[in-house]
Amino acid sequence: MSRRPTADRLSSRLHYGWIVVGVTFLTLLVAAGVRSAPGVLIVPLEREFGWSRAAIALPISVGLLLYGLIGPFSAGFVERFGLRAVMLTALALFGLGFGLTPLAGSTTTLLLLWGLMVGTGTGMTAMVMGAIVAGRWFIARRGLVMGLLTGSAAAGQLIFMPLLANLTVTLGWRSAVLIACGMVLLMVPVVALLMRDRPADLGLPRYGALTSRPEPAAPPPANPFFLAFAALGRGVVSRDFWLLSLSFFVCGASTIGLIGTHFIAACVDHGIAEATAAGMLAAMGVCNFLGTTASGWLSDRFDSRYLLFWYYALRGLSLLFLPYAFDLSPWGLALFGLFYGLDWIATVPPTVRLTANAFGIESAGLMYGWITVTHQLGSATAAYGSGLVRTLLGDYNAAFLFAGLMCLAAALIVLGVTAPPRPVFAEAAG
Repeated sequence: MSRRPTADRLSSRLHYGWIVVGVTFLTLLVAAGVRSAPGVLIVPLEREFGWSRAAIALPISVGLLLYGLIGPFSAGFVERFGLRAVMLTALALFGLGFGLTPLAGSTTTLLLLWGLMVGTGTGMTAMVMGAIVAGRWFIARRGLVMGLLTGSAAAGQLIFMPLLANLTVTLGWRSAVLIACGMVLLMVPVVALLMRDRPADLGLPRYGALTSRPEPAAPPPANPFFLAFAALGRGVVSRDFWLLSLSFFVCGASTIGLIGTHFIAACVDHGIAEATAAGMLAAMGVCNFLGTTASGWLSDRFDSRYLLFWYYALRGLSLLFLPYAFDLSPWGLALFGLFYGLDWIATVPPTVRLTANAFGIESAGLMYGWITVTHQLGSATAAYGSGLVRTLLGDYNAAFLFAGLMCLAAALIVLGVTAPPRPVFAEAAG
């Protein structure tokens, strides 16, 4: 009896796309953990070096901005050099940038490490990479996959934030940084051995394809920068591009920039221990992982505009409640964490789906990369602006209230995006 071809054996057991999703999930998880780690170090650095919140927040802000700006070019480099090469380069950059933090003696050095190196490295593994993997490897379950990969940011926060907070208390922040970088190193062989660029590399069709024949691989573009700027040129003349970008600016400002960067410091201001605050943030991460995964499932079935409306509206209400939640601790913060956590970045799967609807599946990664730039512009603005508000006013209340109002405005903005076509479901053969 003849031996079955490799592709048939793989598809009869487990489509390799799910292995690619697993490797991507772990890579994005580690990147999200490193990107969020500076939020744990704000108070220790303030105490040891006497730097102000605004001064420490500036390198974080620059890193978040680069995280967004690198995204579209990262998509171009993925098209040119492949997922595996880009992932390995990113791991080296943000692992080295964060690992050298113990040698930083000034906020200028932090600008180089957290701003340039960590920002560039995590930008290469930004949410756009999840969009590329979902588009390249999946036809069916694309929304679910995007939800899982987006949820990796929550999982990274869940693992890194309380771990670093507790290690900082027990071993000191320098040891905590080095241990975190050890986790980055563990991902290098995993990516090198298991990551693949396209289903055609293994003679497979995309998951959910109606044919068993693999799609021919497109020739790599000659110039990733030209590819990225060509996508931008297509976007700036599109109404949907600007509406999605504006709403995503608010998304970034109200999540990574504000809560992701300053929540622990705000808790310390109210007499809550750093490790306890990190645990609260991690609990939000659990809720977010569940909420984002469910959002991916929902975006396969319902109009993404209405999903975004409710996500932004509920997030806005929770942020308006936050200044009062500190006075009602602990149940007030628990209530905030539940509602806020469930839609922390649940906005991503429906935003990706609306992007694909407006610009096509093949262009979704690049176009989403440029939309993500505005997300990180919002993150950077809020990261520095909130630190400045705290320095000038003595608390974060004005920042929380303004972010809540912006979310309510974003809830109305997304209703103007072009309605997506009715979802069509395809069952996977393998």
